[in-house]
Amino acid sequence: MTGILMCAAGLPVCLTRAPKPILHPPPVSKSDIKPVPGVNGICRKTKKKQLKKSKTPEDVVRRYIQKVKNPPDEDCTICMERLVTSSGYEGVLSPRGIKPELVGKLGKCGHMYHLLCLLAMYNNGNKMEFHLIPHSLPGYTDSKTIRIVYDIPTGIQGPEHPNPGKKFTARGFPRHCYLPDNEKGRKVLKLLIVAWDRRLIFTIGTSNTTGESDTVVWNEIHHKTEFGSNLTGHGYPDPNYLDNVLAELLAQGVSEATLKD
Repeated sequence: MTGILMCAAGLPVCLTRAPKPILHPPPVSKSDIKPVPGVNGICRKTKKKQLKKSKTPEDVVRRYIQKVKNPPDEDCTICMERLVTSSGYEGVLSPRGIKPELVGKLGKCGHMYHLLCLLAMYNNGNKMEFHLIPHSLPGYTDSKTIRIVYDIPTGIQGPEHPNPGKKFTARGFPRHCYLPDNEKGRKVLKLLIVAWDRRLIFTIGTSNTTGESDTVVWNEIHHKTEFGSNLTGHGYPDPNYLDNVLAELLAQGVSEATLKD
């Protein structure tokens, strides 16, 4: 939109709003979404042990713990709230039959936690999806587009994170990212899947955007999150991006050799 003002000399001055980034493609119907050629499946979830039929995460948690009627006035080392108070996951998880104040003891080691906190540790929903959409990225007009969708819920930090046992936030999910559907773009996708399985795409840290700590942030493997423009530097056209991200993956130990393992 353009506005016209008069300058001190009486001449018209045009004011033009800065263009907005085009973050998402035009709407796509489910029938237009296709698997990526040469890539198995359309989704990767955080690996867990397979549950037997009819076994829910709640069943597994109950199986391996003993309820504690009078817990000690100590910290739950998952949520860092006192065991005599409700779990820090109250309001975040609402499973059937597990109240936020319930405490359990692990049979083998004797450690005590809120049952809700144990469920949060077990019931991780991290997910990476990928598929083709019938639109082209700037600079790749002859190719369709690979769309990657990452989804990570709020959870608790593991031993590889800065503050194990402490809650972390997950802002801005699901996150949509884009690659051209060509030979090199598909190779990048395959390597990103390996990086995802190795938990290298994201980490827990401090957001450069908001300054928030203990939140999910990108982990030195850059992604393109701007579909139809490159106003933020996170879009297309960018003729060097695929080579750059291959170098970043290699720096994380993810190379073509890993695809043959």
